[in-house]
Amino acid sequence: MNRQDRAKQFAPFEALKGLREALTEKEYENEKMQRRELSEEESDEIQADILKLQKGDTVEITCFESGYYFTVKGKVVKKDVTFKYLVVGDGKISFDDIYKIKTEESFIYL
Repeated sequence: MNRQDRAKQFAPFEALKGLREALTEKEYENEKMQRRELSEEESDEIQADILKLQKGDTVEITCFESGYYFTVKGKVVKKDVTFKYLVVGDGKISFDDIYKIKTEESFIYL
Protein backbone atom coordinates (compact mmCIF):
# COMPACT_ATOMS: atom_id res chain seq x y z
CA MET A 1 0.00 0.00 0.00
CA ASN A 2 1.45 3.38 -0.97
CA ARG A 3 1.83 6.24 1.47
CA GLN A 4 -1.23 8.25 0.30
CA ASP A 5 -3.61 5.30 0.60
CA ARG A 6 -2.31 4.53 4.08
CA ALA A 7 -2.83 8.15 5.16
CA LYS A 8 -6.51 8.00 4.08
CA GLN A 9 -7.12 5.26 6.63
CA PHE A 10 -6.31 7.62 9.47
CA ALA A 11 -8.01 10.73 8.10
CA PRO A 12 -10.58 12.20 10.49
CA PHE A 13 -14.19 11.49 9.67
CA GLU A 14 -17.53 12.38 11.13
CA ALA A 15 -19.20 9.20 12.31
CA LEU A 16 -22.59 10.83 12.77
CA LYS A 17 -23.42 13.34 10.05
CA GLY A 18 -24.76 16.62 11.47
CA LEU A 19 -23.81 15.85 15.08
CA ARG A 20 -21.38 18.77 15.33
CA GLU A 21 -23.99 21.22 13.99
CA ALA A 22 -26.67 19.84 16.32
CA LEU A 23 -24.38 20.20 19.33
CA THR A 24 -23.47 23.76 18.37
CA GLU A 25 -27.16 24.64 18.01
CA LYS A 26 -27.98 23.06 21.39
CA GLU A 27 -25.16 25.01 23.08
CA TYR A 28 -26.52 28.22 21.55
CA GLU A 29 -30.02 27.46 22.88
CA ASN A 30 -28.67 26.70 26.36
CA GLU A 31 -27.00 30.11 26.52
CA LYS A 32 -30.37 31.89 26.40
CA MET A 33 -31.08 34.04 29.41
CA GLN A 34 -33.90 35.98 30.96
CA ARG A 35 -34.13 39.69 30.26
CA ARG A 36 -32.86 41.78 33.15
CA GLU A 37 -35.31 44.43 34.24
CA LEU A 38 -33.87 47.94 34.30
CA SER A 39 -34.31 50.17 37.32
CA GLU A 40 -36.24 53.38 36.86
CA GLU A 41 -33.00 55.40 37.00
CA GLU A 42 -31.34 53.22 34.36
CA SER A 43 -34.39 53.48 32.13
CA ASP A 44 -34.47 57.28 32.49
CA GLU A 45 -30.76 57.50 31.69
CA ILE A 46 -31.22 55.43 28.53
CA GLN A 47 -34.18 57.59 27.45
CA ALA A 48 -32.09 60.75 27.99
CA ASP A 49 -29.22 59.25 25.96
CA ILE A 50 -31.63 58.34 23.15
CA LEU A 51 -32.97 61.89 23.01
CA LYS A 52 -29.41 63.27 22.73
CA LEU A 53 -28.56 61.04 19.77
CA GLN A 54 -28.42 62.64 16.35
CA LYS A 55 -28.19 61.19 12.86
CA GLY A 56 -24.53 60.40 12.12
CA ASP A 57 -23.47 59.88 15.77
CA THR A 58 -21.20 56.89 16.37
CA VAL A 59 -22.66 54.63 19.06
CA GLU A 60 -22.19 51.27 20.74
CA ILE A 61 -25.53 49.85 21.87
CA THR A 62 -26.07 46.75 23.97
CA CYS A 63 -29.52 45.27 23.35
CA PHE A 64 -31.59 42.23 24.20
CA GLU A 65 -33.37 40.11 21.62
CA SER A 66 -34.75 36.57 21.68
CA GLY A 67 -32.93 35.59 24.87
CA TYR A 68 -29.51 37.04 24.02
CA TYR A 69 -27.64 40.26 24.71
CA PHE A 70 -25.55 41.59 21.85
CA THR A 71 -23.66 44.77 21.01
CA VAL A 72 -24.10 46.86 17.87
CA LYS A 73 -21.50 49.43 16.86
CA GLY A 74 -22.00 51.97 14.14
CA LYS A 75 -23.47 55.27 13.06
CA VAL A 76 -27.04 56.29 13.77
CA VAL A 77 -28.83 56.30 10.43
CA LYS A 78 -32.30 57.16 11.73
CA LYS A 79 -34.05 57.91 15.02
CA ASP A 80 -37.84 57.62 15.11
CA VAL A 81 -39.24 58.86 18.43
CA THR A 82 -42.85 58.27 17.37
CA PHE A 83 -42.41 54.56 16.64
CA LYS A 84 -39.57 54.20 19.20
CA TYR A 85 -36.72 52.72 17.20
CA LEU A 86 -33.18 53.49 16.07
CA VAL A 87 -31.49 52.37 12.89
CA VAL A 88 -27.77 51.78 13.44
CA GLY A 89 -25.95 50.62 10.34
CA ASP A 90 -28.27 48.01 8.80
CA GLY A 91 -30.04 47.09 12.05
CA LYS A 92 -33.29 48.40 13.48
CA ILE A 93 -33.37 48.50 17.30
CA SER A 94 -36.47 49.10 19.40
CA PHE A 95 -36.04 51.55 22.28
CA ASP A 96 -37.45 48.87 24.63
CA ASP A 97 -34.66 46.43 23.69
CA ILE A 98 -31.82 48.84 24.54
CA TYR A 99 -29.87 47.91 27.67
CA LYS A 100 -26.91 50.33 27.42
CA ILE A 101 -25.74 53.13 25.12
CA LYS A 102 -22.20 54.41 24.70
CA THR A 103 -21.62 57.43 22.51
CA GLU A 104 -18.42 58.41 20.76
CA GLU A 105 -17.52 60.80 23.62
CA SER A 106 -17.54 57.94 26.13
CA PHE A 107 -15.32 55.62 24.06
CA ILE A 108 -11.85 55.12 25.49
CA TYR A 109 -9.10 54.97 22.89
CA LEU A 110 -5.80 53.38 23.85
